Amino acid sequence: MKVIFLKDVKGQGKKGEIKEVSEGYATNFLIPRGLVRPATEGNVKTLEHQTAAEQKRKEQEKQEAITLGKKLEEMTVELKAKAGEGGRLFGAITSKQVAEAMGKAGVKIDKRKIELDEPIRNLGVTQVSVKLHPEVKATFKVHVTEE
Repeated sequence: MKVIFLKDVKGQGKKGEIKEVSEGYATNFLIPRGLVRPATEGNVKTLEHQTAAEQKRKEQEKQEAITLGKKLEEMTVELKAKAGEGGRLFGAITSKQVAEAMGKAGVKIDKRKIELDEPIRNLGVTQVSVKLHPEVKATFKVHVTEE
């Protein structure tokens, strides 16, 4: 019996796949649990429409990320911190503080997407990269000045 998987089933198939399974397994186990749907013409067309809509949504998200990335490339985030001799900071600037400063500047970015290898510990300008989408990365400047 041909079925369309609605959820991942270990050892059988992944969501969205159309596969052949035994009729008893499908009617007694998979269909009652809502894991699959029979692969009729109407169900296959519905699956194709859902796949196309999902693809379009992902492409739109990528375009939005590219646009935001271009905006970030031109942006410089200003932060003030207490510093000691030689431009060393008391403490450090973390990705959370950078995200909050960007929020005040009008750009909301999750602190987990900001890629700082280690916190900023010196005065001056630092290049910081941010992962906006699995395929889109952008770099912006963080300018740390003395308080």
